[in-house]
Amino acid sequence: MTVKYERDGAIGIFTFDNPPVNPLTPSMHKQFFHAMQEFLADDQIRCGILTGAGDRAFCAGDDIKTPYKKSLNRQEELADHLWPHRNEGETPENFTWARDLVMVERYKPIIGAVNGWCLGQGFIYLMHLTDIRIASPDAQFGAPEINYGMAGVGGNTRLGRFLPPPVAMWMLLTGEPLSAEDALKHSLINEIVDKEDLLTRARQIAAMIAVHPPEAVRIEMEVFYRSLDLSKTDALAFTKHMYRMQRLGLATHGGESIGDMKFAYSTK
Repeated sequence: MTVKYERDGAIGIFTFDNPPVNPLTPSMHKQFFHAMQEFLADDQIRCGILTGAGDRAFCAGDDIKTPYKKSLNRQEELADHLWPHRNEGETPENFTWARDLVMVERYKPIIGAVNGWCLGQGFIYLMHLTDIRIASPDAQFGAPEINYGMAGVGGNTRLGRFLPPPVAMWMLLTGEPLSAEDALKHSLINEIVDKEDLLTRARQIAAMIAVHPPEAVRIEMEVFYRSLDLSKTDALAFTKHMYRMQRLGLATHGGESIGDMKFAYSTK
């Protein structure tokens, strides 16, 4: 039971690996958090890929069979909520590392490569931690938590930003999954790729991104995501400042104008 992290040139690859359907345990959330920190801190890694091992599932969500820490009283319950990693030890007993992970500030792109089932927390991670998504024809995207009285995926993912509200509410309230074809139709994913070609295609896309100046990729991602929560005036002002900062950096390093298609950076 692990989240593997591997470096392949300028690409970092995260793999959920817990056969047969890659459910997530508290320890896997913690592994994923620390792997993400390593990925973000590594200047040599320009882009990431997130996928699942095997051919049945990207991730079937949290493993509900995993023993969960039970608080003894309300005071302990409150303390666990406010300081979720207190007295944790080497092996976490709850799923709070998942909350820490989706709160990480991330402006390095990740390609989601979805094979088979993508459910629950796996779906939440896909929404938070990937920017471009491809899927195999048998991919299924779902939030079955409503069946267990564990609602909240719509808020955790802000799913209404990615899907039309009636489509999102159908998923959230019925618990029924979205097929790869419907996910593509509603722009939840970018492409449907044959299963055997999924990682190859993900690497191709990652390589297309990795050749660009890392500062430009970082700035493009930051202005895109931050502007979603800004007014038009604030978004334009913020982008102007970030763009000017970028141009000053190019001038400092001897770069020429974008119009001349010359940069101060290597694009090997």
